Amino acid sequence: MKKIELLIIDPQNDFCDPSGSLFVPGADEDAKRLSNFIRRMKDKIYDIHVTLDSHHLVDIAHPIFWKNSEGKNPDPFTIITSKEIQNGTWGPTNPAFKEYVKSYIESLEANGRYPLCIWPPHCLIGSWGNNVVDPVYNAITEWENDFNMIDYVTKGSNYKTEHYSAVKSDVPDPEDPSTHLNVPLIQTLEEADIIVISGQALSHCVANTVTDIADNFGEDNIKKFVLLKDTCSNVPGFENLGDSFVKDMSARGMQVSTSIEFLK
Repeated sequence: MKKIELLIIDPQNDFCDPSGSLFVPGADEDAKRLSNFIRRMKDKIYDIHVTLDSHHLVDIAHPIFWKNSEGKNPDPFTIITSKEIQNGTWGPTNPAFKEYVKSYIESLEANGRYPLCIWPPHCLIGSWGNNVVDPVYNAITEWENDFNMIDYVTKGSNYKTEHYSAVKSDVPDPEDPSTHLNVPLIQTLEEADIIVISGQALSHCVANTVTDIADNFGEDNIKKFVLLKDTCSNVPGFENLGDSFVKDMSARGMQVSTSIEFLK
């Protein structure tokens, strides 16, 4: 029997429930399809890994962290650039972080992944929004009832850096190992025969997680990836990022299927 591992990225209320603070349109239906898939595959799944975006209210990508020259916080989805830091358009609410944010945003721009985007406060630790959305939670709990155990992987708790990828932050903090490459998770996935991928959002956390694993995985292992395309959606306005990710990873060997067609 093939060793099938399921990697579910950030299936949380704030992303997957229409009342969530950062709802990804379509994610509610994605969650229902994923839950049906888990039940159908219940006896074939060897392990389930669930990543959880887990933030403090004070976070470098939340409005509270920043103020403009008039003392106002930025609106969600504002992009802050190094040029705007230099000319004083935006600065940290706490002046002690002035040099840090300058260096941080320059590092972001150098790595070319994403600019600093201010998001609505989301997946706050201890909140409803941080919880796994009900359809997925119910399905994985049924899987656990056969004396299995979900591998929960938290990310994003370091307020000084962004953590789209579940296996490393965008700019690792030298003093915080949790922001560095999650080698144990990658090594665990290397032992699988098939790695089924689902979650939110395709354009951001799914794309970065899978890319980071692939870059530290060995090219021959990438063919183990199977993306369930009907259980992932893009953040509106960033569809091109999701499309580019699927195209690039498919060229490297990732397979694409659906929750219905996989091992039908």
